[in-house]
Amino acid sequence: MAALVWAGSLAAQSGDLAAGAASPPAAAVAPSPISPAAKPTAPAASASKKSWFHYGKDGLDVGSDDGLFSSRINFRSQMRFTEPFESPPGNLDEIDAAGENDLRFRRLRFKMRGHLLKPWIAYKYDLNLLTGNVLGLSFDVGPEWLRLRVGQWRVDYSRERADSSGKQQFADRSIVNRTFTLDRQKGAMAVGRLAKNTWADSEYNAGLFTGHGTGLFRRNLAPGADDGSPMWALRYQWNPLGGGVAFSQSDLLKSRKARLSLAVGAAGNRSAYTRFSSIGGSQLDGFAAGLPGQYSLRQQVEEVAFKRRGLSIQHEWHWKRIFDNVQHRATRLRGSYLQSGYFFHETWSRIPEQLEIAGRVAFVDPDAARPGDHLSETAAAVNWFFRGHGDKLTFDVGRYSVQQNGGTPQSRIGVRGQWDVTF
Repeated sequence: MAALVWAGSLAAQSGDLAAGAASPPAAAVAPSPISPAAKPTAPAASASKKSWFHYGKDGLDVGSDDGLFSSRINFRSQMRFTEPFESPPGNLDEIDAAGENDLRFRRLRFKMRGHLLKPWIAYKYDLNLLTGNVLGLSFDVGPEWLRLRVGQWRVDYSRERADSSGKQQFADRSIVNRTFTLDRQKGAMAVGRLAKNTWADSEYNAGLFTGHGTGLFRRNLAPGADDGSPMWALRYQWNPLGGGVAFSQSDLLKSRKARLSLAVGAAGNRSAYTRFSSIGGSQLDGFAAGLPGQYSLRQQVEEVAFKRRGLSIQHEWHWKRIFDNVQHRATRLRGSYLQSGYFFHETWSRIPEQLEIAGRVAFVDPDAARPGDHLSETAAAVNWFFRGHGDKLTFDVGRYSVQQNGGTPQSRIGVRGQWDVTF
């Protein structure tokens, strides 16, 4: 399998060279919802030609000359080596149970996105090739200032989770994500952007979801687990310098103009679950399997993201309240991370421009009313970009610490090496 992924990567680079050898005229570009910087260029079309395709560094682009259809198709693989644990530990048992080295395909995805009939009717489709599960299928309808999104996707709530796993500075997200993410949900959301590229540049969304996690074509709930209470989520982002920071880590463009985004969000849900992941709803440590509607969640987030001249910084602070409607008990959680990366080539030209160094600190307090419970992470990463986020190597090392019930903190060092390639 690794050989196939490697061959695909070489094919993508070969496609770049071939595409560069004969650039088609601008008039042949098909309408597409893909951002202008990444918009595919179609081959010149004759009067009788009805469709076109182009393979290059961004994947396979397919479209029709009449502009009624466009699609970008990608395969992405993520092969990862970890030692001594597959995922950062969340409790003392997981630290003690750290096993042997692990090498596996952590992710293998098929992606397709584009538009149907009109440029303002966009779609996205993500399939997990390892399990066969549909991770995402959503449609956006409407102009940029007000679009309706329906389907299943990562809820637009926190930046770290909204950043694709293929566009990260580290091999994986921080320890904060596991506790506070809303992850993928089924539902509908109003999404919009106003005053683009001005000091008032703003992005907003407001949505309602089932609140049971993934399962677009199947009900992944135990009998009677559906309590009929929807999840709601709100987010507002202000881009005071115009343009803002996209949901992609690392300043690959070495932005000459500073880019800044400030955001706040809030969400609420009542269900049998206290946390979510890409496989659906489950429980945080210390919470028993829930009855229908047992847990009421309320949470908030504030975040900052900044990029300029190879420097990237992002930060989030989370608050969460879980009320057990059976035990009549409230638990308050909080957590935060600060992450930064820099291409030192911007300071010293002798350093390769493909090299980025990044650092991250994070903590989670699983019960603010109970002292002596604490999770922390201190990590550093080295990235080598062959072709941006489309083909990169990542090596990171982190120190993970767990303290429970006021006892002595236990720490372990974990290392990860990862090759992420999209073709």
